[in-house]
Amino acid sequence: MSGALRPRELGRTGLRVTPLCYGCAPLGSMPETFGYGVSEEQALATLREIFRGPVNFIDTAASYGDGESERRIGLALKELGGLPEGFVLSTKADRDLSTGEFSGEQMRRSVERSLRLLGLNRLQIVHLHDPEHTTFEEAMAKGGPVETLMELKDEGVIEHLGVAGGPVDMMIRYVETGCFELAITHNRYTLLDQSAAPLLDVAASHGVAVLNAAPYGGGILARGPEEYPRYAYSEAPPRLLERARRIAEVCREAGVPLAAAALQFSLRESRIASTIVGVSSLEHVRATLELAATPIPDALWDDLEDAAGF
Repeated sequence: MSGALRPRELGRTGLRVTPLCYGCAPLGSMPETFGYGVSEEQALATLREIFRGPVNFIDTAASYGDGESERRIGLALKELGGLPEGFVLSTKADRDLSTGEFSGEQMRRSVERSLRLLGLNRLQIVHLHDPEHTTFEEAMAKGGPVETLMELKDEGVIEHLGVAGGPVDMMIRYVETGCFELAITHNRYTLLDQSAAPLLDVAASHGVAVLNAAPYGGGILARGPEEYPRYAYSEAPPRLLERARRIAEVCREAGVPLAAAALQFSLRESRIASTIVGVSSLEHVRATLELAATPIPDALWDDLEDAAGF
């Protein structure tokens, strides 16, 4: 295994993970989010490639394809006879996608379904997912989502508990409760948007491991602003598009792929334990490894900072 992918401690969990983690949302076939579908055959081929490669960490959620991502991972794990030794799987407990229910009872149902779909007896990592769909007070209430997930941890069903969400101030508030060992931020620590920096600092001070998802901002930093003028799954505002064009031009002049710079911007950040990159094909898996290993001159980082205007 190359030095860039050597496993490291995942906060205080006792787990060791590679700095790169494959995100399995696309494998649940979510065309409404990503603009394309993924067949079961393609998803299984992708997962086989992941499990025989150097990365030992994957991330999914109960809501990805409303269980389809977990189901397909479960099929791949069944082929392997279970989760390979040393491999780490992270999933997320979700609200009811039909009714919006975000209760303690729903968290337990979500976890039980994840166990069934994945074919596992326990889950290494479960995150409270998208708590912006409830209030902090309701999430932390007696018998509520957080207390129920902590009970599942006490029961041994969950080994480690995390929180995964969007708004930075909200995420900081959850990290400061002391209930969580991990935190996932998405689309908020990239070459274009570094608004999650305060979260990284607070998490570090609390010994909470940060996982940074979507280092390409949903695609604009992988495909380029001209081909894909969207950020975080919505139309990119003009100011952000202009920033993306400047960054892309700096990378072109340096002969460095924009996607390589975007990925390694996250990989090189010491406050980030692992970077989650969504993949939808075995070609994407291989390409991600190549991007992680692409040589980047030290001077380029200063040029990119200037181009970003931070």
